[in-house]
Amino acid sequence: MKTTYLLLLSTTLVLTLPAVEGGDGTAHGGDLSLGEVTAAVLANNPAIKEALRKWDAARAHVPQAAAWDDPRLGGDSRVHRFVDVPPNAFTDQSVSLEQVVPITGKNLLRARAAMANALSDYEEVRRQQLDAIATARASFFRLANAYDQLEINRKNIDSLKQIADISRAKYEAGTQSAADVLVAETDESKLEEAQRDLERQLSDEQSRLNQLMNRDAFAPLSVPGTAGVQMPQLSPTSLRPLVLTHRPEVKMAEAKIDVEKWKLQLARREWIPDPALIVKAERYNDAGQAVSEVDAGVSFPLPWVNLRKYSAGVREAGANLGAAEHGLDRSQKEALRLLRDQLEKIETFHHHVELFRDKLVPQAQQAFEANRLAYESGKASFLDWITAQRTLRDIEATARMHLTDYQVAVAELEAIIGAQLYPLPADPPEPKAKRK
Repeated sequence: MKTTYLLLLSTTLVLTLPAVEGGDGTAHGGDLSLGEVTAAVLANNPAIKEALRKWDAARAHVPQAAAWDDPRLGGDSRVHRFVDVPPNAFTDQSVSLEQVVPITGKNLLRARAAMANALSDYEEVRRQQLDAIATARASFFRLANAYDQLEINRKNIDSLKQIADISRAKYEAGTQSAADVLVAETDESKLEEAQRDLERQLSDEQSRLNQLMNRDAFAPLSVPGTAGVQMPQLSPTSLRPLVLTHRPEVKMAEAKIDVEKWKLQLARREWIPDPALIVKAERYNDAGQAVSEVDAGVSFPLPWVNLRKYSAGVREAGANLGAAEHGLDRSQKEALRLLRDQLEKIETFHHHVELFRDKLVPQAQQAFEANRLAYESGKASFLDWITAQRTLRDIEATARMHLTDYQVAVAELEAIIGAQLYPLPADPPEPKAKRK
């Protein structure tokens, strides 16, 4: 059992690593950092605490499973005798002590199965940690996106006010119709309506982050800093072994196999009885001494007379072991599917980020400025200018959303694999991650 406790102690030490490996997450342009959110979630999230308590309970079951059966103390005393007998002919009082000795090692097998169950519960703690961190990071990125979307919306409102002012001046000069002014003001009103939706989304993410950090939903949160991710090369060849060795669901399936293996061995040993040693002290009637004689004996059950019971137990344990092996295969195949799908998602979002950042946004800005100058000089229609403004507004908002989708997908990848892939850099670079 010493090995059992050392193994559980080692898992306790490993459990503290995610909080250290989370990176500093230094923020830029805001007061709320990604590292601060991650640390708060790891320390305070209720789901993680719940899983930790269940793991503590599972560890506490290991010594219980390894313990011997409680000794049995018995005694009897003669109350009344209806016949006359010579002195010291019968026992009047007796005390017995009985102890089952687990020479078959069944208690050790039960302890090993309990240890494997505890390791499975430890992997559940890791799953709760990974999910909470991924959800918190995703919420952090969406909160930052909400602030940026509000800023983009504000700039667009200012731009439409400028368009309305220029159109109004042209209308007053008699060179344009009043319809141009009304169209610009209508678009401005629509953006003011959209601002309310963006503010609601911002409030939703603030509430979600507070909940994940186990804070009051109405507690204020600072503006999140600009947080990026430093990604390694996302090669399926290098990530396949990681997901198969670190994903909690795979580790839980492996622990389940260990549990069923120990249970199968236990079922096979149920055929072998554990003896019970008995020591009995007796005192005869009218005896002057406290103990007249001491007897010792042994007893054991007879499992061979219940053949069907124990053979069925072996078949049951064997079937459960086979099911656990199929469960491991299923978990591994599912892990690889999730890995492939997530890598494709990350590559797609990264393509969108680069395309919008390097081409679409600059082109839309140039088109908007060109149409503005052409409209002011009378070489372009109002429709050309307002269309360019709408296109720029949509492209800038979509570009920011793609960046958020990319960051969220990267955060989800760690939760899928079950291992940390990147630190949070002090000066986050532009997101670049191409799969080889």
